[in-house]
Amino acid sequence: MSRITRREFVGQSMEGAALVAAAAATIAVPRTARAAPAGDKVVLALIGAGGRGQHVMQGIASRENVDVKYVCDLEEARAAGAASALEKTQSVRPKTTKDMREVFDDKDVHGVVIATPEQWHALATVWACQAGKDVYVEKCISRTVEEGRKMVQAARKHQRIVQAGTQHRSGPYMAAASQYIREGKLGEVFYVKVCNMLPEVYGGYPQPKVPNGDPPTGLDWDQWLGPAPDRPYNAQVHRNWHGWWDFSGGNSSDGIHQLDLARMLLQEPSHPKSVQCVGGRWRYADGGEMPDTQIVSFQWDRLAMTFENTGFTPVTTKTPAKIHPDDKMPNWLQSSTRIEVYGTKGVMYLGRHFLGWQVLVPGSKIAAEQFEANPEALHFQNFVDCIRSRKLSNADVEPAHAGACLEHLGNISYRLGNQKLTFDPKTEHFVGNDEANQYLKAAARKHYRIPDAI
Repeated sequence: MSRITRREFVGQSMEGAALVAAAAATIAVPRTARAAPAGDKVVLALIGAGGRGQHVMQGIASRENVDVKYVCDLEEARAAGAASALEKTQSVRPKTTKDMREVFDDKDVHGVVIATPEQWHALATVWACQAGKDVYVEKCISRTVEEGRKMVQAARKHQRIVQAGTQHRSGPYMAAASQYIREGKLGEVFYVKVCNMLPEVYGGYPQPKVPNGDPPTGLDWDQWLGPAPDRPYNAQVHRNWHGWWDFSGGNSSDGIHQLDLARMLLQEPSHPKSVQCVGGRWRYADGGEMPDTQIVSFQWDRLAMTFENTGFTPVTTKTPAKIHPDDKMPNWLQSSTRIEVYGTKGVMYLGRHFLGWQVLVPGSKIAAEQFEANPEALHFQNFVDCIRSRKLSNADVEPAHAGACLEHLGNISYRLGNQKLTFDPKTEHFVGNDEANQYLKAAARKHYRIPDAI
């Protein structure tokens, strides 16, 4: 990659759409000149004012002693809408800008929320770290393995808090489930099944073909593409970017929540040693790029995990019905995003969407269970707290990168015709497969490149 600083970023900025493992919670990031002293007001900026970005920023802005100074988006109408909504929350209207440099150059800004399309996540995070800003970055945090590693390097070198938007890591129920397994109550775990079996409404299926055209007035399409390969403007790509490999991991980018939580349950294992995918785009013969049926197998030394990722099932849902009206726990078979952990003493069923967890042991007995409400507010508070305390966040960038790699490895196997691939966890490269290694590289187009010198 050619070397470039954030000031060489020409043009306008882009658009876009509590508990943790005890060791991570106590590690402190050294304080720097731009760290917010404990108890001081935290000043933030939103980069990418789409629906998710606005939701997250509203949640964080509702925390005590937090101000949002900027809303940055390539589309003026979206930026203005987000600024108006935030004005109702904090009584002061944030500035709007198309230029992310204005945010990075403002010494009053402590941190940014990055909620752009995924091709921008890594580069924007690196630039933010170089500018001395802490970062909350939406999932999936990266598009490739190299991008994720660069994000980790930038966070550590510049002593920044970088928190992923995997909010379930701040749920006390997740910490409790992880502790249950860590204490050996489930026995030895040899197999984990991660589900992401969504109805088509969640996956962008089918994918209608739309002709290329001119971008809307005022939209810098080159800037919107950023690091992604050059292509003509297309309205379907613009508004449904999650259906293209250049901008997203597809349904896997939604399933990153479960993949990340599975790693948390298993005490943060290293990268798997091998991966193989089966599946295809079988339900929708529409020319779309993403599989609607994708089953990925990962293997460690004495552990196997599968990721069942589909986009057509009409019965499974993120919010499944309960077997009986007075039940707290869901009908697990209807949960599209459940995790099943199989141990020698029992099996744990855990739900991503605040569904809690249960452990069944022989005799169909429930040995343990826990239910709780949405932990999202805890996650937002954790980010703000860590800006002040300089402790690593519940969803620190290092484990977030490891979780994202599971998504990337599975998708690479699929894109190479469902090949079985051997991966070296230490070098983060495939063994003996140059073609597969090409997919690991960070996106880099024109001046939209992660600097060689982080």
